[in-house]
Amino acid sequence: MLFGKDIGVDLGTSTVRICIRDKGIVLREPAVIAVDRVSGRVLSVGAEAQKMLGRTPVNLAAIRPMRDGVVSDFEMAERLLRELLRKVSGFSLLKPRLLISVPSGITEVEERAVMEAALQAGARRVFLLEEPVAAALGAGLSISEPKGKMVIDIGGGATDIAVLSLSGVVESASIRLAGDRFNEALIRYVRRKHNILIGDRTAEEVKLQLGCVYPGQESRSLEVKGRCLLTGLPKLFPIHTEEMLEAFDESCEGILDAIRDVLERTPPELVSDISETGITLTGGGSQLWGMDKLIESRTRIPTQLADDGHECVISGLERALNWLDDMQDGAVHFSRRKQMS
Repeated sequence: MLFGKDIGVDLGTSTVRICIRDKGIVLREPAVIAVDRVSGRVLSVGAEAQKMLGRTPVNLAAIRPMRDGVVSDFEMAERLLRELLRKVSGFSLLKPRLLISVPSGITEVEERAVMEAALQAGARRVFLLEEPVAAALGAGLSISEPKGKMVIDIGGGATDIAVLSLSGVVESASIRLAGDRFNEALIRYVRRKHNILIGDRTAEEVKLQLGCVYPGQESRSLEVKGRCLLTGLPKLFPIHTEEMLEAFDESCEGILDAIRDVLERTPPELVSDISETGITLTGGGSQLWGMDKLIESRTRIPTQLADDGHECVISGLERALNWLDDMQDGAVHFSRRKQMS
């Protein structure tokens, strides 16, 4: 039984990760839920539901309730969260307190949607924490010092860029341009260049195996199957690493523009600190080959990938669970808590 445990939730666009205070990370599942359209019954969640994406008959639906880092389908998000919490907690006499990561640029409406979904899913109290702050904590950065640190978290639905100092966010930006948009860019590229249509899952597989955003990676190719738009028939074709650079160029420029914008708004003293401490990259999207090299070449600031970048946000949430008693319900800004070392 779980009696009022404190639980951290990285409610990502593509993956949900859950940790429990003093127990560590206990769940990683795709952010997908499958339901019966007629009865409304939940058929499966997570990995089992993901297998149904793009393959369901008319009476079934496989849904991703998160879009661009925020809740896009309130009811499905609540049901997904409820089912995943049930997996890790089972029966409990006392509802848990939840700490949920959210994009730094979340609106009040989006903030309320997350909180309401969590309360409806069975939370006793809900606390919110900005993703770049959680990512910085998970990456092991000391953010309580009066020294500027810059974190860029490239997730599935959003890229969060933040300058941190004295346990707070000084400047930030959250853009709806991340892993999913890279997939969409690859689908458009293949359609335009090869006249072939590929699906989201194929694009994701190609991105993981060949994806690169900076010249210099060893040239490789992959045989990919799609539907020829001229004949309507399946077609096998090769795609090369060099094509990834072209496919992802526009998306990368969008991220670079946002980084420059944040740096331009940052006080000069903190920019000077960042030029010494460097930029830290976290999130699944940061694992695209050459992302650190690309950002460093364009900003002229040392850039490094965090260890285990996929897990930084949930690791940061796990650390922040120790400070829930000092946080306000629904508080997004980390600096609202009492100062912690």
